[in-house]
Amino acid sequence: MGILAAILAASYGAVAGLLLPRAAYRLSVPPEESWRAHCPDGHPIPGWLGPARCRPAPRREHRYGRSGSGAVTAAAVTAGLCAALAAAAAPRPEAAVFVALAPVLVLLALVDLAVHRLPDVLTLPLAAATAGLLGGAALLPGAAGSWRLALLGGGALGAAYLVLFLINPAGMGLGDVKLALPLGVALGWYGWGVWMVGAFLGFLYGALYGLGLLLRGRATRKQGFAFGPFMTAGALTGLLLGGFGA
Repeated sequence: MGILAAILAASYGAVAGLLLPRAAYRLSVPPEESWRAHCPDGHPIPGWLGPARCRPAPRREHRYGRSGSGAVTAAAVTAGLCAALAAAAAPRPEAAVFVALAPVLVLLALVDLAVHRLPDVLTLPLAAATAGLLGGAALLPGAAGSWRLALLGGGALGAAYLVLFLINPAGMGLGDVKLALPLGVALGWYGWGVWMVGAFLGFLYGALYGLGLLLRGRATRKQGFAFGPFMTAGALTGLLLGGFGA
């Protein structure tokens, strides 16, 4: 059952990953903009999902944003992530929730890496979807988590990041605070132990990356970097540990 679930989840993740480049390009804009409506040559971008390319004229294709090898990488990462989550949590109902929402986390990571921004159009709906879907999963037989703890976990992690933002706005963005809400909900599902591990690993991964940049001379102490991917990586590690241990 676990192997079949992982294969199905990987297939879903691969397809979803191939559809992310266009959305990543459209959302990778400065904070004063909501999203891109046109490609670099001024052609309207059709829809949100699909490869980052357009065909403004017959027999001509214009590529933009993350395409080609970037799309393959996104598909591979999303497929692997979905397979791992399914293997950890299946056949419990929360597995479907985590796998379904995983591509959104990959999309957020792509945007954050590109422009150091986590758009509200993704983070806030993700928080609501995570809470709502886990609430539904809690009603099904076989669920291994607690919806009450999930909600408390979301509020606690969001509050912790808000405090960090208020203390040092230059080192923490409001987008990170909003991303902490869905990550905290997911981690809280498996209890406070998993919540603490996932939250701590996010900071640890980010600190190790920042230290590596400093040692290689590729950044200064005051230079910022995208923290959302490390928050996500820490939370996903916690979910894998919680899923396998449940």
